[in-house]
This record gives sequence, structure tokens and C-alpha cells, in this order.
Amino acid sequence: MEILKVEHLCKNYGSGKTLVKALDDVSFTVSKGEFIAIVGASGSGKSTLLHLIGAVDKPTSGKVYVEGEDIYALNETNLAVFRRRQVGLIYQFYNLIPILDVKENMTLPVLLDGKKVEESYLKELIQILGLEKRVTHLPNELSGGEQQRVSIGRALMNHPALVLADEPTGNLDSKASAEIMKLLRLSNQKYKQTIIMITHDYDLALTADRIIEIKDGKIIKDEKVR
Repeated sequence: MEILKVEHLCKNYGSGKTLVKALDDVSFTVSKGEFIAIVGASGSGKSTLLHLIGAVDKPTSGKVYVEGEDIYALNETNLAVFRRRQVGLIYQFYNLIPILDVKENMTLPVLLDGKKVEESYLKELIQILGLEKRVTHLPNELSGGEQQRVSIGRALMNHPALVLADEPTGNLDSKASAEIMKLLRLSNQKYKQTIIMITHDYDLALTADRIIEIKDGKIIKDEKVR
């Protein structure tokens, strides 16, 4: 089942002699439950692509369909709802709210959406993430790896259509990086979560089902790993 369709996506910055094509006619599809790694050097366009898929930015041209819906045909109100409900974002630098504890950070997307927290699901996530003894701790009381685990839990709480991970291990040591990759793979397998991860680390990309490589704003390789 197709969950994401990207059609002829372009993103330009500047004009005339200063024109920069961050993305240049990018098209691909993603099936529900796929774990995809998007790789490329710094400035290749991979972060731009992730932001357009997540409706954090708008394209110069082209379309993005999530579960059959043209997300850029939505008005601003519905686009905000889409971002809140359909997209789980995991950032390199965690982006946790410093005055909220682990549980509050994880449940924030659900509460912002006016929904009731699924306590059994929250408890299961906390256990899987190994955060049982850290539930009441603030972000500054956690290690980098623990903070990233909280951000993974936050991304999964709303059962989003897509989890978008932006260099999720870029700020971690090798041991914590391995743990985070293991957790992402577990969420993909246990919850059938569709994950799109960008990374410059090809070894990390090999843990995904499929690798899409971008160079100068274009897809130059799209291959299944497993």
C-alpha cells in the first residue's frame, strides 16, 4: 500500500545568477511500513526534501501526497493539523521542551491535538525505550541518547503516517547511535511504522530497507537493501 508519493518536486532559492536548485525534479513513492534512508553529502538537498515531505516548508513546484491527499492543497489550518497528526519528527538536537519532564514531552503532541493520552500505549513505549526510571526527569537531567529516545517516543505517540528522522544519531556517540538505530528498526517492525531517515552515514543507511541517494538536488540512486 502506497503511503507517500512525491511528484516532480522542485525547490529553488534566489533567482537569476543567484538561483540555487536545492531540489530538482524529484519523484518517488514509499509503501506503508517501509524504512527508507536518504543519503547524500551536506548541501545535496536531503534535508530540504525531508522538510517538504513533512510540510515544514513549501516547494517551488511539484506535489507531495500522503495517504492519497495532496498536502499542499490544504489551507494553513488543515496543514497544521496534518503536521500534528500525520508526521512524527525526530531531530538531531532532540528539540525537547526544557521545562517538561519525559512523560510530558512524549505526550505533548497528543495533548496539543486535544486528544486523550493512550496510557497503555504510553507505558509500552516508555518500557521499550528504556525510560521507566526517567519518566519524571527533565531533559537537562538526561544523557544525549536518553533525550533522543524521548524524541522517538514523542514522534510515535500520535501513531503518525510518517516518522521523519533528520540525522537522528548525528549528535551521539557510536554506542548511543547503535541503540537509536535499533529502536527505530524496532518501531518499524513492531508498529509497522513508516520511517524516512536522512543521514550522511552510509553504514547507518544500510540498516534501512531501501536507500535513496541524492546529489545536487537529484536522485542518483534508489535501491532496496533488503
